[in-house]
Amino acid sequence: MNKTELIAQIAGKSGLSKKDAEKALSAVIDSVTEALVNGDKVMLVGFGSFEVKAREARMGRNPKTKEAIEIPASKAPVFKAGAALKNAVAK
Repeated sequence: MNKTELIAQIAGKSGLSKKDAEKALSAVIDSVTEALVNGDKVMLVGFGSFEVKAREARMGRNPKTKEAIEIPASKAPVFKAGAALKNAVAK
């Protein structure tokens, strides 16, 4: 399912117009993104949680030249599914 299909499904289930559903989805995505940028954790009970995890610097290898390279430390967003979502998918 892509973003357009998701917007159409939200509109159908909520009774909103597609334009309003798109605004609502964009607002949710922007809010989650802003919270993660600020270092906050976003928890949606029953669905899951979004947070930022730090990755330490490590040594890697260039597969073409086999030369050792240092991969710098970074931050990455992660999603952990909640129990209700896990149970719904497992059925």
